[in-house]
Amino acid sequence: MKIHFTKMHGAGNDFIMIDDRAGTVPWQDHFLMAALAGRRTGIGAEGIILIQQSEKADFFLRFLNPDGTEADLCGNGSRCSAAFANAIGACGTSLTMETRAGVVDAQLLENGTVRIWMPEPLNRNYGMELKIGEETWKCDYIVTGVPHLVVPVPSVADVDVTGLGKALRLHAAFAPDGTNVDFVSMRQPNRMIMRTYERGVEGESGACGTGAVACAVVAVERFGFTLPSQIKTSSGYDLTVDGDWRRKKCTGMTLTGPVKFVFSGDIELDEVDLGNEID
Repeated sequence: MKIHFTKMHGAGNDFIMIDDRAGTVPWQDHFLMAALAGRRTGIGAEGIILIQQSEKADFFLRFLNPDGTEADLCGNGSRCSAAFANAIGACGTSLTMETRAGVVDAQLLENGTVRIWMPEPLNRNYGMELKIGEETWKCDYIVTGVPHLVVPVPSVADVDVTGLGKALRLHAAFAPDGTNVDFVSMRQPNRMIMRTYERGVEGESGACGTGAVACAVVAVERFGFTLPSQIKTSSGYDLTVDGDWRRKKCTGMTLTGPVKFVFSGDIELDEVDLGNEID
């Protein structure tokens, strides 16, 4: 089976985009999807996104992590999906997309910029203290479509994102599913730099939209920051998080930033390298 794909990135977060409105792509095959996302032997991406039919919105966004597992939402992936779905004629420039986290609104702006309206922040657990080895880390937990642990640090450049991020991602406090981990350096009144250890990627991601929203909400609600907030990703791109402040909580959050079409191609699924077992 041959499929056509498009490679895109949103603020450095890269995805394989597939038009699956016909419902023929075998996305339930986790090994195959992981092989497609492989950097060395596949197309290479931090996620696979399928645009499918929906009865609730313009389309259904199905997001697969690079290990083939399914996630409820991806912020930058949603922004790329809006632009891709518009390009294939699945929607206009103002649109809605169905996700496992609910229906998400989006709007295509000028100069390759896309804004989405995020699900309401949930399950806040601020002021957590988690012990990793001999150190105790002060963190804030929140769900912005998917779970995030926000860890304020003086400098993100000095953080062992891979080692510490993995330890926090797998901490017993978040069992059994774990959490994404965002290390953030906050600069008053509304600027931040962040790096993310992403669940499903199992490593540092180029950017994380839901993580940017999580960092902004924590900064406003916990540390008196203001909206809109500007967040610089590890890839060097800027994301803007905005929303309203009501009853001492953030609501109606939006995520705005750049998206880019990188290249398109065709791939024979029967010829995808699934890897070899090591004895």
